[in-house]
Amino acid sequence: MREIVHDAGTRSGEFVQSLERGLSVIRAFGTDRARMTLSEVAREADLSRASARRFLHTLVELGYVVTDGRVFALRPQVLELGYAYLSSLSLPEVAQPHLEQLAEDVGESSSVAVLDGTDIVYVARVATHRIMSAAIQIGTRFPAVATSMGRAVLAHVPDGEREALLAAVTLAPLTPRTITDKGVLRAELATVREQGWALVDQELEEGLRSVAAPLRDGTGRVVAAVNVSAPVRRGPVEHMATEILPALLRAAREIEADLARTRT
Repeated sequence: MREIVHDAGTRSGEFVQSLERGLSVIRAFGTDRARMTLSEVAREADLSRASARRFLHTLVELGYVVTDGRVFALRPQVLELGYAYLSSLSLPEVAQPHLEQLAEDVGESSSVAVLDGTDIVYVARVATHRIMSAAIQIGTRFPAVATSMGRAVLAHVPDGEREALLAAVTLAPLTPRTITDKGVLRAELATVREQGWALVDQELEEGLRSVAAPLRDGTGRVVAAVNVSAPVRRGPVEHMATEILPALLRAAREIEADLARTRT
């Protein structure tokens, strides 16, 4: 479906100005404007006091606003207005704005991938620069066992399913650093499961490091992983854990919170 967004200069004859003005009243509230008088709402929404009064009292009767007769505030019920949209979002749509913020915060590329058999598949990505010899785009696949996102997901796969996947995969030496011993890999996955994140240092491609965290849906099941990748020239490997990991874990929690809202 083609998305149609009208700005003030291209409004159609079907545009309902009263709805726009009513929504401006809701948008007038914010973290620093949680409670406002009628005059303050009118000023923030750029409405006359009479118009603001009518819209506010309509919202009160609908259950979206509460008032003590002088001060107005939004009620939790206003969240229903966005629920239909949130419930229709897919994982990439939910994750994308968080990836953009994460990439901006750390100055490195960030991605989300899901497990498909023994591979990971990229489903969302924000690239700040090219980090690999092969171009990464939506749909790109890599061996899960050699990637931080793959390990972040594999570490939380049920034991029997994980063993079946490991039995089906060949641990090819993609670089001199790639883990090629399944016993060593099992120990690494156990560490990842315990600490809650995975760090891969030049195992997929020389000169590239990445750190990843699992993403859980509203039921607590790990459904994907989010990562940050950086060239080794950015600094020692400890840089990934001390400088990038905190921002990555914060982004993962935010994505999970949005995923939970879309599935409840």
